[in-house]
Amino acid sequence: MNIKSVLRSILLCSLVLLPGMAMSNTLEQQRHDFLLAEKLVEQDDENAFLSLSATLVDYPLYPYLQYQWLRNNLPQTDKVLAFLSAYKDTRYADLLRSKWLGYLANQDRWFEFIQHYQASDNTALECQFYWAHFKTGNQLLALNAAKRLWATGDFYPEECDPLLSALALSPLLTPELIWQRFELALKKENITLAAYVQRLLNKPDQSIAELWLQVHNTPALIEDRSFWSSNGIQQGRIFAYGVDRMAKSDPDLAINIWDSRKRNFNIDTQTAQQLERRLALALARSQDSKAYSRLNQLLTVDAEVREWKVRAALLEQNWQHVANALADLTLEERKEPRWQYWQARSLVETGNAAQGRSIYNQLSEDRSFYGFMAADAINKSYPLGDKPVVMTGNELEILATETDFKVFQELDFLNRQAEAQRQWWFAVRKLTKERLMIAAKLAQRWQWDQVAIITLVKADYWDDLALRFPVNYLNQVQSNAYRQNLDAAIVFGLIRQESMLDKNARSAAGAQGLMQIMPKTGQQIAHSLGESWQSGNSLFNPDVNIKYGAFYYRQLLNRFNGHFALATAAYNAGPNRVSKWLPYNRPVPADIWIETIPFKETRKYVSSVLFYSIIYQQRLQGNALKITKWLSDVGPG
Repeated sequence: MNIKSVLRSILLCSLVLLPGMAMSNTLEQQRHDFLLAEKLVEQDDENAFLSLSATLVDYPLYPYLQYQWLRNNLPQTDKVLAFLSAYKDTRYADLLRSKWLGYLANQDRWFEFIQHYQASDNTALECQFYWAHFKTGNQLLALNAAKRLWATGDFYPEECDPLLSALALSPLLTPELIWQRFELALKKENITLAAYVQRLLNKPDQSIAELWLQVHNTPALIEDRSFWSSNGIQQGRIFAYGVDRMAKSDPDLAINIWDSRKRNFNIDTQTAQQLERRLALALARSQDSKAYSRLNQLLTVDAEVREWKVRAALLEQNWQHVANALADLTLEERKEPRWQYWQARSLVETGNAAQGRSIYNQLSEDRSFYGFMAADAINKSYPLGDKPVVMTGNELEILATETDFKVFQELDFLNRQAEAQRQWWFAVRKLTKERLMIAAKLAQRWQWDQVAIITLVKADYWDDLALRFPVNYLNQVQSNAYRQNLDAAIVFGLIRQESMLDKNARSAAGAQGLMQIMPKTGQQIAHSLGESWQSGNSLFNPDVNIKYGAFYYRQLLNRFNGHFALATAAYNAGPNRVSKWLPYNRPVPADIWIETIPFKETRKYVSSVLFYSIIYQQRLQGNALKITKWLSDVGPG
């Protein structure tokens, strides 16, 4: 007997046992029948599916079940439209509409496509929408949309090919637009797309584009004077592009070539100013002593330039330059805790101690890394006020019984974790900030710590410390911290930053578990500990993950002479990079070293882990170590 026959027999037996009644009387039975109905979807057994699903109309996952059936039966237009109407407020309406629109496009049913299309972030459907207009007589609208879509260095989905091909055959695609996409493709390292776009140019321009490709692959060619045969606008852009490419590996050489030869080329003002900006920032990120002067010479500045000018001055430890750079920040920028801290620090360093202490005192009320640093500067206690979300009556229970959250609970119960998380974010997007706070408490009750933390952030509420800084896995953290001679608060700080205590977390790069360990690193740690390596999946086990993460952090601390900021930066960016970021010839104060880390992600990572660790120390021990105790000067490498 095949599986289809078995399923049908089970269904018929169930109906016999419960004559005259809705089969799904209990939630437990509904769950059983839901799973059975999913099997019928897989088997494409329409009659059995329709009979069984009819008994599940009041089950929270009924729309999900119908979506699964209809996405496999898109020709049933009436049923699709009925679903889109009846369940328009569910997450599955948009999912089904997207699949059905794709079906309509494949059937060339363009008028229906236009009628039922709704704007979304689905690029393939957007392209098909405008292609539908093209096919139904509105070519100008379609081609203008294609012109807007054209300017990207990425490939579009294949559904966009007809629309973009029509643009390529029209007079709206000018040589300037072709060159624009060619350059964008190169900047995205998308050589295949650049080669495709190159073929749209005329023959002379194709030859110029070939030179551009050569410079992309070998930037050193810009040094060869014989390489340049003319002085057209594209030659100037190619030269500027080559300088920009070279600056990624050797900013000094790139700047020397640019300064000595830029007048030999016809380079438009915008390109020249953009390159001047990138070269100055490259010097700053490489911690070059000439960075401040170069940044100070820029004719046009933006927020990134203004911030790096402060950092370049900090690297010089020239406090007058720091003060000047801070003065160039906008009024709004100066209000940020980061720049408030450096304003106070520069005032103290330049002899204005009273004014500096006044800013420190005000900043010390801010519960943040910079607030804690300011508090230490004036020997003041930290503002660790804990104000849990206040709920009145049965707000939590009311929210839990709303349809969207009942769907979430069922998906969670059935261990559909990814689907449950998508459902949660769909549900909370409709809530006010006040109800988002209740939702965060609900996620906390259901032990979705990461979801609870992020939901509270969306509510813009920061004072419920128990929710924001959970102490799950306490035994594992404390035992492994003790084994590695670490402060448990530091381990918790790393876990909080890496995964928000989600044991199933997985990064785009492949890092896994609570402390986001790469499988290759995990295998090396297992070998160092004399343990047999099972598989990458073992890193989703909190016992294994915390043991390996604490061990790895201890190794980093040993490598960097017990310096917490360096070890923490190395946990994020890798120890080899951190070694390159060490001072050249003299010690640098740790706060300056952290502020001038070249990677924005790592700067934020280090300050966040140290800040979180102080919070955890308060939660675990009831008293907070001074953050500056972890921040001795950073010595030369």
